[in-house]
Amino acid sequence: MSEAETRPTQEQLDLYAEHFTQSQTMRLLGARLSFPQGEKVVITLPEVRPEHRGGLGTSAINGGVIAALFDYAIGCTAALKDPTRRAATMQLSMSFERPVLGDVARAEATIDSVGTSTLFASARMYDAQGQVCARCQGVVKLSRMKWASGHSPAIS
Repeated sequence: MSEAETRPTQEQLDLYAEHFTQSQTMRLLGARLSFPQGEKVVITLPEVRPEHRGGLGTSAINGGVIAALFDYAIGCTAALKDPTRRAATMQLSMSFERPVLGDVARAEATIDSVGTSTLFASARMYDAQGQVCARCQGVVKLSRMKWASGHSPAIS
């Protein structure tokens, strides 16, 4: 079977994103997940709220919020291989290059390589002006277990 035959469809990825965006933590953050053209993960924070701010004692997005967005972006790269299987972030390594300022933010992640049970991914955090403000590399554990719903993350 070729790579093209085993890739999930955009419909599968859109369903995954719809369900994942409805999870409690994503709703708490006000974040949204998408898979543009089925090639990457995008986590968008369409409205930076006061509780997201506080980095460097300024109006920048707090590093803990950035770390959470990176965790989701890196973790969800597994869906680009198989959105029906469970996965979990095992390791994150982040570098903060400049404050994430503005009223919106976006994390984008792509797969670097995939093994039998692990996946390596990279992500970037962009501010409202589209400047890269932080970078992340991560390792994701690919489970053999399917999601409880059978096709995407369960909504808690």
